[in-house]
Amino acid sequence: MLGANRVVVQCADGVTRMCRIPGKIKKRIWIREGDVVIVVPWEFQDEKADVIWRYTQPQVDWLEKKGFL
Repeated sequence: MLGANRVVVQCADGVTRMCRIPGKIKKRIWIREGDVVIVVPWEFQDEKADVIWRYTQPQVDWLEKKGFL
């Protein structure tokens, strides 16, 4: 967590990206350290991305049980 709607995320492809939390997500969802999120890398700057979804713990458990994580 960097503050100012920014977080550092370790992606599945091994790249560490600085991500922006858009206002529509920031107002509805709290993102904490250790959460599993979906990010979309920027087209023009691969080391930055936008957070588009945060999984809840039951969703993470289901994804791990099914082998997606």
